[in-house]
Amino acid sequence: AVQFFTGLHHPADAVNFECAFISVNTIRSRKSAFPVNNWIMDSGAFTTIHKHGGYPHGPEEYAAQIKRWKGNGNMLAAVSQDWMCEKVMLERTGLTVAEHQRLTVERYDELDLAWDCGGAYIMPVLQGYSPAEYVSHIRQYGDRLGPNAWVGVGSVCKRNGDPKAIEDVLLAIKAERPDLRLHGFGLKRTAFKSKLVVSLLHTADSMAWSYSARKQGRDANSWREAKRWTHEV
Repeated sequence: AVQFFTGLHHPADAVNFECAFISVNTIRSRKSAFPVNNWIMDSGAFTTIHKHGGYPHGPEEYAAQIKRWKGNGNMLAAVSQDWMCEKVMLERTGLTVAEHQRLTVERYDELDLAWDCGGAYIMPVLQGYSPAEYVSHIRQYGDRLGPNAWVGVGSVCKRNGDPKAIEDVLLAIKAERPDLRLHGFGLKRTAFKSKLVVSLLHTADSMAWSYSARKQGRDANSWREAKRWTHEV
């Protein structure tokens, strides 16, 4: 079964969930700790790059945030500062898929090797758009991806309406490295309806509950909405 991490707007709500997915953007200015069980710290990559065209905070700042929060609850991983490869993101930066892939590996190296992250597991992220591009990115990482590495699969959240496209990406990755334990970012019900997608993933996260609640006229910030949606998934 896929281990599911519920994305939350408010870190204080994490205590209500076994597994939570929390963006560094929501805790960067926080002065006190918050109760949380198992959790993944997200780099807030999509929001940050879409807003700024890059990372206004360097890897050293993110590493300091990881180290600061590592002992708060059970942080299982901190997602590396990747560069998404959807068309809208390429247009925002003016760069190519290959350049985004290179920058993603460079950021991973900075966090994993150059800065003190308090012993946290830094989750590498595979980027691309076509299945072949993800395979190419695996090869670019080389031996950085050890046996059974826990790896994020980026640039899939905008393809929830086409589960077949997500299946093709995951199958290509598994064909190249069947040992990798894959994390799916920002998946929705449509993706989870694919038994193949579910079978290929190790973990996943989503904040689709918030959009669903808002669309149906309910509270898009309520952890109870998140709880209900997570239970249904």
